[in-house]
Amino acid sequence: MNASPDQPDDAQAPNLTQASILIVDDNLQNLELMQAYLEELGCSISTATDGLEAIQAIDAAKPDLVLLDVMMPRMSGFEVCQKIKAQPTTSDVIIIMVTALNEVGDFERAVDCGTDDYIAKPVNKLELLTKVQSLLEHRMLLRSCDQLGLQDHVPKPDFRMLTDEGDTILPPPEDEEFEGESPRAPRF
Repeated sequence: MNASPDQPDDAQAPNLTQASILIVDDNLQNLELMQAYLEELGCSISTATDGLEAIQAIDAAKPDLVLLDVMMPRMSGFEVCQKIKAQPTTSDVIIIMVTALNEVGDFERAVDCGTDDYIAKPVNKLELLTKVQSLLEHRMLLRSCDQLGLQDHVPKPDFRMLTDEGDTILPPPEDEEFEGESPRAPRF
């Protein structure tokens, strides 16, 4: 198989055997199913059956990625996510919420809690593997950059200063109010 023009022949995906995943679900069948799906990635996989157990597991051994059910006893996935993202030592843990809740408000609440992605139940194996693998590969590449000391050389994007064909586009000053009528879109 030939490499694409953008990727040299010797380019390889990051090794995921160094990655760790925590699966959190109060339903043992769901835990076993997701664990079976993810075993082919070669990651270290651990499980927890509720939110409090998840917090303890994360404190004991910070995973790279957490697959987090929402509706659980003792502490919901929303609460767990919020706690993980609020702590400086765990805020970079990747969280994918896995839930049967599928209303727009549920998605919004998950995003507000800090989730990195969202998978609806019943879990589709291909979707699960694709999202987990992609997020973990990104995580492993960032870890490699950190170890090589390259992270400091990569500027963080400043969305306040956008450019269009070389011209700087600045947002209007926040304290300046628009005077007069609002501009109207042209009619075609």
